[in-house]
Amino acid sequence: QVQLVESGGGLVQPGGSLRLSCAASGRISNIDSMGWYRQAPGKQRELVARVFSDGRTDYADSVKGRFTISRDNAKNTVVNLQMNSLKPEDTAVYYCHVLIIFSSYWGQGSQVTVSS
Repeated sequence: QVQLVESGGGLVQPGGSLRLSCAASGRISNIDSMGWYRQAPGKQRELVARVFSDGRTDYADSVKGRFTISRDNAKNTVVNLQMNSLKPEDTAVYYCHVLIIFSSYWGQGSQVTVSS
């Protein structure tokens, strides 16, 4: 089994910053990618950013230049999402995601609310 524990999130004003972290544990050898998805009310879950085992990153167009995904280089089992210049449209539940040999694992979700 794989366990994902998220931290961070919360309420922030437009233009502010937040940081999300996700720590993976359990049977986590051969991680293909770690990343973050989000789901806003009434919308489908969408990819925000992910980092592959070879270090490549992938971002949604809507967050490029504002969000940065990074991995703990010591263990490669922690993934962080630094979110800057937040906008109201970034409001959603953010889910950590890990892909291990074609199997997906999800965190419990963290609420991010951007509002004045």
